[in-house]
Amino acid sequence: MPVLGESIGGRYRLEAVIGRGGMSTVYRAFDTVLERPVAIKLMHPGIAADGDQLERFRREARLVARLSQPHVVTVIDAGEQPADPNGEDSAPAGPCPYIVFEYVDGETLKELIRREGPLEIPRAVAYALEIARALGAAHAHDLVHRDVKPQNILITEEGTAKITDFGIARPLTEAALTMPGRVLATTDYIAPEQALGEPVSGRSDLYSLGIVLFEMLTGDVPFHGESAVAVAMKHVREQVPDVQRLRPGVSAATAAVVERATAKDPARRYPDAESMAADLEQALALETARSGQATGEVTSILRTLPGDARGRVPWRVRHRGLVTAAVAAVVFVAAGAALLAAFALTHRGAGGASSPPSGTGLQEVALAQNAAHDYNPFGTGPENRDLVGNVVDGDPNTAWTTEQYYSGTLEKAGGTGLGLYLDAAPKLSARALAVHTPTPGFPLRVYVANHVDLDFPYGSSVPLSGRGWQGPVASTAHVVSGQRIPISLGGAAYRYYLLWATALPPGHQSLAISAVSLFH
Repeated sequence: MPVLGESIGGRYRLEAVIGRGGMSTVYRAFDTVLERPVAIKLMHPGIAADGDQLERFRREARLVARLSQPHVVTVIDAGEQPADPNGEDSAPAGPCPYIVFEYVDGETLKELIRREGPLEIPRAVAYALEIARALGAAHAHDLVHRDVKPQNILITEEGTAKITDFGIARPLTEAALTMPGRVLATTDYIAPEQALGEPVSGRSDLYSLGIVLFEMLTGDVPFHGESAVAVAMKHVREQVPDVQRLRPGVSAATAAVVERATAKDPARRYPDAESMAADLEQALALETARSGQATGEVTSILRTLPGDARGRVPWRVRHRGLVTAAVAAVVFVAAGAALLAAFALTHRGAGGASSPPSGTGLQEVALAQNAAHDYNPFGTGPENRDLVGNVVDGDPNTAWTTEQYYSGTLEKAGGTGLGLYLDAAPKLSARALAVHTPTPGFPLRVYVANHVDLDFPYGSSVPLSGRGWQGPVASTAHVVSGQRIPISLGGAAYRYYLLWATALPPGHQSLAISAVSLFH
């Protein structure tokens, strides 16, 4: 192996060892041409004699060089250092491949967690968001990392996260260089399908990122065992512990991201990194507003969020006292103090409804923070769109309300009724639905669809069936808060679930829904 002070490629002078693995050693080096520090990864000469390992190393340089994303460590150069013919290494003489990266002056995320323990919640979500964006860029090039872990995430002096070490990454379009069934990833963060030696996809990386987020929030990985195999099998067989139980300060929005990202079935995870990043954006805005403060790096990330993520969730938190007071007043008038206890039911996951009684065989579905949408096709415009996210925010003190209908009826020019729908992407065969409301007593029907036509103008008289909705698949004449309404789908799966009200609660000029949950 080269010694400190030696130059690689005629320009990179080795200064210090900063990392060592089974295949390679990483050095801090000085680029004597551009006069700047760099990181250089040199493959061990003995490993370079293995054709598969040598090709994997070369391929890492080619693949990562395609990526141009601020949270991916940049490849600067690559080459092969001629072997020293007078060297004492017993391996066959041959070139020593190297890759030159930008030098990140900081520490790994693993070192940060070991030093600080659980991170501040907004900070943890911010790092997860940056890595989700980086993985999105890699996946857009059909490149799966396959070893997402805190050891491969660098935290810069400015407080931003960068992912590195694509050494076992490979394009989805290329055959694996390993034998079938061989596992290369670190088992503390491994996706179930990867642990079983099955084909991996971008969703495998998202599972690993969900485990990384879990560790940032709790200070530890979810599973321990006597061996790496034992840990890997726990990822296959056991549910990741509830992060809110281990860290009560975590919001339901953030917990829902962890829960969905770490689903055992890849089909139940986020379909892509962009979808996970969108939920992380909402969670970051919410966590920052809840904490009332943000570190420098979190503030800089907040500036990159789209307007709806940056403004809608904090708006709801800033006005929480007004919404709570209004809802409490309606509860008192409508049903008396008894409903206040129901309104304080334990909420879990993005759906916000209480878990079903044991023995029902039903499991609550983790919905995305942006899963809820208002639906007022027969009216003249949106129906309190700024509030509809309240039904899936996990907070029982917030609610979506309709506009005030002074006539006491939901009859409109185009037809009768309004509601909201949930996006349960990619698809879901729901078996029940629960609604929490401070204004019980209104009739409710449930419709489903996989494709909805939203192009009709407001006030159009086209019926729900003409807009793509099927059903009703469930109904109740009088909604009771917390009521679990059975859904009959015959095993079919649908993406969209519409909650449709055709009348207001008796004696009311509006209706309110504080939480909706789907069960399967």
